Amino acid sequence: MIKPIELVIFDCDGVLVDSERIAVQVQVALGAELGWRLTEEEVVARFIGRSHAAIREQVAERLGQETATVWAERFELLHREAVDAGLVPVEGLPEALDEITLPTCVASSGSHEKMRHTLGRTGLYERFEGRIHSSTEVARGKPAPDLFLYAAERMGVAPAACVVVEDSRPGVHAARAAGMRALGYAGGLTPAEHLEGPGTVVFHDMRKLPALLHEM
Repeated sequence: MIKPIELVIFDCDGVLVDSERIAVQVQVALGAELGWRLTEEEVVARFIGRSHAAIREQVAERLGQETATVWAERFELLHREAVDAGLVPVEGLPEALDEITLPTCVASSGSHEKMRHTLGRTGLYERFEGRIHSSTEVARGKPAPDLFLYAAERMGVAPAACVVVEDSRPGVHAARAAGMRALGYAGGLTPAEHLEGPGTVVFHDMRKLPALLHEM
């Protein structure tokens, strides 16, 4: 028997705040500057949905530890500047949150510091304060299930009663590995076909999220 939904777990970047486009542009620029030319599509495939540590490992493997350190430091600075210059919530997200009555939380590959900044800049931090979880708190980042299982445990809800709202392939894989249902948001940078799979409903308009949750 399928359990009713008791908790909605939101990813942050690309689901709550429209920051993935900023991150991709910054990563492409850093690659050109530091010796690893990447297209936007390659950045989406390699980096989107993964933790800073996992990205740094990829850069170190390609360019060495010293360059990986410079890359990480430069990314943090450039990303912060771009966020301050014009980050907005994902289109339709504030209206969707106004209609959702189920308990919610955030579980993101980003650090708490980064989420305080991005959610704060968009006026969303107060909506989730005290219910925000980071991959820095678990052993393995997405696509491992650790973060979503941790968030469910902290919120006191069984995994089978959770639904995850994600926009990345590692994210939906992590939800499935955690035994949770997933709603794959394809209105951003990740192609819909990368989100499709068992227990996953793909959608393109964040305004439809409340109705999708109701149907589940």
